[in-house]
Amino acid sequence: MRYGFVLPNGDARVAAELAEVADRAGWDGFFVWEPVWGVDAWVSLTAAAMRTARIKLGTMLSPISRMRPWELAGKATTLDQLSGGRVILSVGLGAVDTGFAEFGEVTDRKTRAELMDEGLDIMTGLWHGQPFAYQGKHYTIRPTAFPPAPPPVQRPRIPVWVVGAWPRPRSMQRVLKYDGILPMVIGDNGAARQAAPDDIRAIRDYVAAHRTEATPFDIVVEGVTPGDDPARAADMVRPWADAGATWWIEAMWDLLDRPVTLDDVRRRAEQGPPVLA
Repeated sequence: MRYGFVLPNGDARVAAELAEVADRAGWDGFFVWEPVWGVDAWVSLTAAAMRTARIKLGTMLSPISRMRPWELAGKATTLDQLSGGRVILSVGLGAVDTGFAEFGEVTDRKTRAELMDEGLDIMTGLWHGQPFAYQGKHYTIRPTAFPPAPPPVQRPRIPVWVVGAWPRPRSMQRVLKYDGILPMVIGDNGAARQAAPDDIRAIRDYVAAHRTEATPFDIVVEGVTPGDDPARAADMVRPWADAGATWWIEAMWDLLDRPVTLDDVRRRAEQGPPVLA
């Protein structure tokens, strides 16, 4: 099990300072969210890269349907080069109630799924280098003679974690093409809920039976643990690890809607991740 820490809110300076704290405290990853409008995630992660040496850096998450995939590919590559190969990119459809309609972004779920699939194709295709061409429903790309950016440090690509609707076949087919799942369980009534350890166990078995890629694959879960009670924190995380989760993300999303200073989250970061005996 590896452990990530999410900055729920704060500017690039806060991100840099908190990432340094998290790096020293033994967290394995530091993540920021990518809003429709607000503090730029990639500037924040760049600032964090300049203050750290070991910790992974990523988004939680990037709604690729509303982004130009070639620009996202370039940002991720630039940061991967700068950080020495420490980027993780998390992608999903995004939450439409975070300003999609207000800024004229696509809100139709089916269309956003199409844009995400094509965006992932383009992004990973560009990472493999030029010449690259693509013909899709929403995007058409012709090879360019302009000098390409250097490829990502990480090979065969920057790890991509994808939100997956379990057990929806089409969503899981998308997930299996990439490097990890942020699971969302869809019940028989069509309502979404958070995954439970039994769901993680089923996802682990499904991935083992159906994934053909030879690269590592992560199963990522989120939650909040008490940093001042290591035994309880370990007890909370252990069922997920036993079920097959490979990352625990400490995500204090309840702080998202209010101003955050470094002191609001520094203490939990300094306490470090849970430790399983």
